Amino acid sequence: MRIGELARRAGTTTRALRFYESEGLLEARRTANGYREYGEHDLRLVREIQSLQAVGLSLEDTRPFVACLRAGHESGDSCPDSREVYRRKLADVDACLERLNTVREFLLARLAFQDPCLVPEETQCS
Repeated sequence: MRIGELARRAGTTTRALRFYESEGLLEARRTANGYREYGEHDLRLVREIQSLQAVGLSLEDTRPFVACLRAGHESGDSCPDSREVYRRKLADVDACLERLNTVREFLLARLAFQDPCLVPEETQCS
């Protein structure tokens, strides 16, 4: 399939696909007249990149998953390097949740200090 069809089927743009190619995540074969040519495996790679980015992984983070698929694995997260990206991202998410919980507790304490009835968990005020 040509780049336009791959873009349509993946729900992205040809510009994004060219960018993935420039970053080494996607490899186009060239026809005799110079057109980019892609197969179903390339569609699978693009969808993997998109799904990982949709949950907050950077384009750089997707590299081990793409490499894993290129190596012939059924899933991009079958390889140790991919699981390491998950572990690192999970640690980042946990740290973010901890910071947010600290902010939440601070805000609740300030509200309770001013007026206990303003705190959402307090239901005894009328």
